[in-house]
Amino acid sequence: MPLSIINSFASWVLKQRIHQIELFLKYPNEVQEELLHNLVTASENTLFGKQYEFSSIKSYATFAERVPISTYEELQPLIERTRQGEQNVIWETPIKWFAKSSGTTNAKSKFIPVSNEALEDCHYKGSKDLLCLYLNNNEDSELFLGKSLRLGGSSQIYENNNTFFGDLSAILIENMPIWAEFSSTPSNKTSLMTEWESKIAAIIAETKHENVTSFAGVPSWMLVLMNRVLEDTGKGNLLELWPNLEVYFHGGVSFSPYKEQYKNILPSKDFKYYEIYNASEGFFAIQDLNNSSDLLLMLDYGIFYEFIPMDIFGTPDQKVVRLADVELNKNYAIVITTNSGLWRYLIGDTVRFTSLNPYRIRVTGRTKHHINVFGEELMVENTDQAIAKACQITQSEVIDYTVAPIFMQDKEKGAHEWMIEFKKKPADVGLFQKVLDETLQTLNSDYEAKRYNNMTLNPLVVNVGRENLFYDWLKERDKLGGQHKIPRLSNQRDYLEQLKGMQS
Repeated sequence: MPLSIINSFASWVLKQRIHQIELFLKYPNEVQEELLHNLVTASENTLFGKQYEFSSIKSYATFAERVPISTYEELQPLIERTRQGEQNVIWETPIKWFAKSSGTTNAKSKFIPVSNEALEDCHYKGSKDLLCLYLNNNEDSELFLGKSLRLGGSSQIYENNNTFFGDLSAILIENMPIWAEFSSTPSNKTSLMTEWESKIAAIIAETKHENVTSFAGVPSWMLVLMNRVLEDTGKGNLLELWPNLEVYFHGGVSFSPYKEQYKNILPSKDFKYYEIYNASEGFFAIQDLNNSSDLLLMLDYGIFYEFIPMDIFGTPDQKVVRLADVELNKNYAIVITTNSGLWRYLIGDTVRFTSLNPYRIRVTGRTKHHINVFGEELMVENTDQAIAKACQITQSEVIDYTVAPIFMQDKEKGAHEWMIEFKKKPADVGLFQKVLDETLQTLNSDYEAKRYNNMTLNPLVVNVGRENLFYDWLKERDKLGGQHKIPRLSNQRDYLEQLKGMQS
């Protein structure tokens, strides 16, 4: 069958989903209420369902009153029982897959349950919807005339008591439907390689002769791969090697600090960037418009959403609100209830709503990864935007960064200390530092108030990291690839001090 017919047929099939998406756009809160009812009803006879008397829960109010908000540590005993082979504990159908969390730098790993329902109705459905929304916005797309170059994690699948665990990307590849495998490169065997350096070399060897039309992966690691491809092939940019490139589907970390670097190696005004928001716990949101950073919250993936306003998060006044009660431009911690048995689970991410009709969000950071030592409430969204502005003005490029507080001592005021590794160092680091500080003040009124006349905070301090500093830190801890990263912001100095100790 000619590729043009395959492209047309695949586009037609995917776009049939638009009508279902329009349903939850029109009735978002009703769809969420029905979803919660179905999750609770399906789990009445589980250990968890019996503990909280799911059979008598008939409303959201009763559910919220009866079922506690949970962290991973609080759900871990029940998850561990499931990992040991016991079933009907947190979810009605057998769970044999567990995503070993890859976004954390903690020594202790998390094992997130992934049910068959979550695979089909959430993760794979999200992947199809991403293509559906992209194709709906780009009628002349020829995406399926070529292949998508995917870059996932580097963990293989391990077995324990007839249950299996590994990076989410490895689990998805292991269970990948035929349609996805046919349209992807490299092969599953190469994608699942564990040693990072060998894997990159194998990916390049396997894909440089393919007709690649799209990319999918985490921006920081994908950039490493793309630069290696250029080194290997001697091309000036990626379009010389793959002239039919259309789009890069990205997620995992903010794209802002890397955007200009991507434009340099993909020099086409027609090239598209589409963001997704997914994690081991589920697939949550998709960019649904060209040239937009807003993400459409997907409401029919078997995930029920609740939110905690960050200004009262972790305080005695903490309260939880439904989707119907969220407000614009306010930071919230996300709480999810899923078709994998995560009940009122805090995933650790923060978002703000940019639209309420439809519900669109931007990811602003992590509940644990922000700085609020001096009441400045600095979020990753602020620092990513400030970095991008400072790079633009000083014609520099950043590979990675992390920020920590300088604590007040004696009569000395506090400050923020940055470690930044540059791909292209600014000619004037002092100017970069000044622009960074001033931009943060324009983006965050709390930071501006603390910086006013150096009243509480002195100007921020920038350390220029040596070449490969962040890479070496991750390599030393066996965390190359996937969604592994050093937290951008921390209220403690541990990560910064470790990096400073590796400077020489």
